[in-house]
This record gives sequence, C-alpha cells and structure tokens, in this order.
Amino acid sequence: MSLGLGEPDQPSRVGRAMVAIPIAWIIVVSVTEILTPSHIHLGPLLVAAPAVTPSFAGPRTVGLVATLAVIAQTVIGVLRDPHELLSANHEAQILALVVVGICLVLFCVVRERRAKEMEQVRYVSEAAQQVVLPPLPKRLGPLRTAVMYLAAEAEARIGGDLYAAARTTSGTRVIVGDVRGKGLTAVSDAALLLGAFRVAAHRQAPLEELVAYLDRSVRWDVVEPEGAGRFDETFITATILEIPDQDSRVQMISCGHPPPVVLSEGRPVTIRALRPAPPLGLGELTDPRYHVESFPFEPGDLLLLYTDGVTEARDPSGTFYPLTDRITGWTENGCDAFLGRFRRDLLNHVGGHLDDDAVMVALERTVAPQL
Repeated sequence: MSLGLGEPDQPSRVGRAMVAIPIAWIIVVSVTEILTPSHIHLGPLLVAAPAVTPSFAGPRTVGLVATLAVIAQTVIGVLRDPHELLSANHEAQILALVVVGICLVLFCVVRERRAKEMEQVRYVSEAAQQVVLPPLPKRLGPLRTAVMYLAAEAEARIGGDLYAAARTTSGTRVIVGDVRGKGLTAVSDAALLLGAFRVAAHRQAPLEELVAYLDRSVRWDVVEPEGAGRFDETFITATILEIPDQDSRVQMISCGHPPPVVLSEGRPVTIRALRPAPPLGLGELTDPRYHVESFPFEPGDLLLLYTDGVTEARDPSGTFYPLTDRITGWTENGCDAFLGRFRRDLLNHVGGHLDDDAVMVALERTVAPQL
C-alpha cells in the first residue's frame, strides 16, 4: 500500500478546483436571467449548482454553494421586480433552493459518516488478515514464494480461503484450503485450522499423521457443547504438501481441493490425486486412509496452489476461468512476476469483479536438490 505524502491532499485540491464550476454556473445563470426579457425565467436552473457539488465536495462546500444559489435567486427577484421586494414565483423558487440545499447537506453528512465507518471496517479487516493470514516469507529455504489474495467483497478483505507454510529440519510444509461457508464463521474455522497447522507442521511426524491431526482439530471445533455435532455442515477442502530441501519430489495429500499445477518452461501440468481424501472435518463420517502421493518439482518450475475462486471465476457469459489454458506459454521470471500477470488476466476475465474469494500461492525452487 502506497503512503506517499502527496497523495492524501490530491483529492482535496481537485475538489477545491471543481468548486469553480457551480459558482461559475450561478454567475452565468444570474447574469443571463437579469439581462433577458421578464417573461423568460432561468432561475430554476440555479438548482443545478448545489446538485452537482456533492459529487466532488463535502457538506460545508455544498452548503456554501446552496447559500450562494439562494442569494443569487433573491438578487434576481429584487432586480426583476423593482416595484415589489419579491414576487410569489421568486419566493417559491427560493424556498425550493433552501429545501434542496438542506437535503443535499444532510446527504453529504450521512455519506461521510458511512465512508468513515467503511474505512474502519477496512482497517479492522486488514488487521484481521495480517493476524490470520500473515504474508508468507519471500524465501523458505530453497524456495521463493509469492501469494495473491483477491477478496470478492472490498469491505471484507478476508474470508474462508487460507494458506500457510512452515519450515521443518528437512523441508517446507505448505497448506492451501477453503472453508465451506462465508462470514465470521468461515474466518473462525480458517483461523483454527491454520493454528493447528502451525503447531503441528514443525514436528517430524509423517504427512498422513499431520493431516489426520488437522482433520481431528476441525472436528473438535465444530462439535457443539451439548453433543449435537455439526460436522456434517462444516468442512474444509485443503491440499497439504511437503517439499523436501534435498529431494526433487513433492509429497502431497489432497483433501477434496483443486489440484496443484506445475508450470515448467511454459507448460502447465495438473497434479491430480489418484486417491484423494475427503475434506477436513468429515473424517468421522468417512474414516479416511490418507494416501501420500508425489510428483516432481525441479529448479525453475513454478508450483501453483489455489482455491476454487480461481477456477470457478466466470466471465460475463458464464464461462469458467480456464487456468491451464490461460497460463500455457507463460515464462515470467519468478513468482512475483507470474502472479502480477495472473492477477491482471483473472480480473480481465471476470470484468474486474470476483463472485468468490480467490487465493493463489506460487512457489519456485531456486536450487537443485543435493541428493
């Protein structure tokens, strides 16, 4: 986020410059009204001045412009009818300007209050995201990393999509997942799983034991105190990987999550699990036997982990984002460059707005394993 010193003042300078437009309009209408024959009435056009001001200014400026419009209408009435102070027609126009001005000022006050509330919501959501989903380190042993998180709702910048990584003595363990559901419940479930992963991933237990522990952690959390479990309502899809420092093959357990993609010299390969496990939290229903699978991950390759918000992103015609087709031939140098291009391509596909949160984690092995 850029916090340049000159940025906050720019909108206010533009707003002050734009005030000249309604003021000039008031002057033009007033002079024209005075110089035209008495049967031509241009005074009602003065309402346009305060009406356009809220588009670039706050309540004080709107009140000032509305006041100038009322004064101008009063002067026009006095000059056009020298034999009486104001005609009934001019009094009605002045009253209308007063009412419109008051309404516009109240509108601006409410709008500014709402904007402050939304800014507070954004601040809290960003703070929550930093706690629940802190950025991954740029380097994890021999790996370079980069993360893209696109929230469907600008006001709530965190949801049920999750990712984390942990170093062990022999490699790196990574998880990417997606909680069923939305809102604070999804955030809470994501935070619980990430906490369990960070506690257990550092241990030297086999990958299948780690996943079994994560499944139990989710099930323990979703059982209600009175004993009526809701495990059939809440679950988390996830892909859990172990990337050894000294071996070019990655170990993987897929729990109902979209498959990883390895991009090698512009050629994407989808790593589909032959024996996928059920989503985390459904172990009590299915009694899973976790099967560890493996695939090659060579120096210079990009390993892409993502949530279904990527592959289920639709364009205006309803077509899903074809991930492997779109990235075929991409040879960006490094994770950050790849995700920069990918973000632009995805947003261009959906027309700038996602219907669901989308996460992608890009990993690159920088050195060859020493076997």
